[in-house]
Amino acid sequence: MSFKKKLIALFSATTLSIALAACSDSSDGGSKSTSDYPKNNITIVAPSGAGGGWDLTARAIGKTMNETGLIDKSITIENQPGGGGAVFMASYATKEAKNDYMLMVKSPPILINNLKAEGNSPYGYKDTTPLAQLTKDYGAIVVKNDSPYQSIKDLLDAIKADPSALTLAGGSAPGSMDHLITILPAYEYGIDPKAVKYVSYDGGGEAMAALLGSNADAIGTDISTVTSYVKSGDVRVLAVTSPEKIAIEGLEEVPTLYDEGIETEFTIWRGIFGPKDMSEGAKDYWIEKLTALNDKEEWKSALARNGWEQEFRVGDDFTKFLEEQEASIVEILTALGMQK
Repeated sequence: MSFKKKLIALFSATTLSIALAACSDSSDGGSKSTSDYPKNNITIVAPSGAGGGWDLTARAIGKTMNETGLIDKSITIENQPGGGGAVFMASYATKEAKNDYMLMVKSPPILINNLKAEGNSPYGYKDTTPLAQLTKDYGAIVVKNDSPYQSIKDLLDAIKADPSALTLAGGSAPGSMDHLITILPAYEYGIDPKAVKYVSYDGGGEAMAALLGSNADAIGTDISTVTSYVKSGDVRVLAVTSPEKIAIEGLEEVPTLYDEGIETEFTIWRGIFGPKDMSEGAKDYWIEKLTALNDKEEWKSALARNGWEQEFRVGDDFTKFLEEQEASIVEILTALGMQK
């Protein structure tokens, strides 16, 4: 299978398998768990700086859970940046392995960081309790509003002419998700991905700050990170990695890579994880509440505001999905020469 098709297979969710059998159909989350969990307030960690996709997802989950009354305990959102999520992952897999009151939002880097050769994390999804996939998002190639590059092909032609002359950036380490978003168009345009100059930051918010501070010529990031900057007029999106145009204010006319003759796409899933040794009572509680969250109109409104699409897998179905993704990542990183 081609590099392009492997990327599509990795990040696109082609089948929705929603395990609802174990959950009540009640709109408030169903019958009470037999466990006395939760006794304390809850923390959801975004292992990045503020403003990126993990941060926005964690805040949307916490806000909706509390405002709809799904959970009556207070939910605090905590940012723990470092190493594209790898720094907190090390702590979460060890020091917090039994902490039922600390959850984590993650996306493909939980797999990629564990499998790449350089700067990798010894910990992956098997060092957590996967609870649910909640959303999917797409990537965007972004420049400052005053950039001389008016189209994705303008940018790629400049890179092809002199790869060392331009700096591209993203909110994750080399070989991780933002890096793949950034180099995918170049690869499909016939540019050696190893020649592209890429600088990593801790989260989409910091990558955006680098772009606005003229420390990068373009960034690859998720759409949810850029929407507010598009509305303020600070940036322009040259292309999105979705199969069709995005129905978000300010982005409706942005071309897809397909529109520009670049035959590929890139989908980003996001999910929520518990600690490795999470108690059965806490796990059952969260699967119940996250299933209820998925049906809430307030949650659907949050998805629309952030430009996310709803995609739900829970419990064992989510774990099976991660197992399939892991096998695909090995092949993709091997194609990039980045497999450990």
